[in-house]
Amino acid sequence: MSRIKTYAEFYQFYLSEHQNKTCRILHFTGTLLVFVLAVLAVYLGNNVLWIFVPIMGYGFAWVGHYFFEKNKPATFSYPLWSLVSDFRMFFDILIGKISFDGNKDKL
Repeated sequence: MSRIKTYAEFYQFYLSEHQNKTCRILHFTGTLLVFVLAVLAVYLGNNVLWIFVPIMGYGFAWVGHYFFEKNKPATFSYPLWSLVSDFRMFFDILIGKISFDGNKDKL
């Protein structure tokens, strides 16, 4: 595959790498926990909680890729766009723009 040049192209690729429902659920759960931990860390003034933010975010996502999607996370090739896309996919699912079932995306 040639190097992706635009974010719009990348997001389509990103979604195609997240077709498995369980993988998307794990991504969504990990991202939700990232938000919960970040809010708790700030609210409680507990800096130790920040250690768990990447563990939750990446841990859930990588389990989804390894065991369910059976592909390599895009984080390794496109780290910044992948991070942005994880949050975008989270909010796209939250507002109903896309579903947990990747085969039903209509973007």
